[in-house]
Amino acid sequence: MAEAKEIKPSGKVYGADSVPQVVPGKRLQWEEAQNCWVILYPEGMIKLNSSSAEIMKRIDGTRSVAEIISDLKRAYPGVELDNDVYAFVEIAHEQQWIRPKPAQ
Repeated sequence: MAEAKEIKPSGKVYGADSVPQVVPGKRLQWEEAQNCWVILYPEGMIKLNSSSAEIMKRIDGTRSVAEIISDLKRAYPGVELDNDVYAFVEIAHEQQWIRPKPAQ
């Protein structure tokens, strides 16, 4: 089996007040056959690990990155996860899973 390649973000798109949203054409879904959360899109799917899924479940186009982090800290008290969340949203953006919601 091929080893998963670690992807590192190359730039900074998201700040604390940024509101990420899932890119049209992609959706987050529990996939029973895979026994994990996945991002579905017309050409296939991306399996998410549990940490990535917990972040993606909170990306709804209404919550800022700071609100997502706050919610995760309530769910997982005592865990320092700010840097992990920022790294994930940058990678998810580069992979075209999410994008910043345009300012209203």
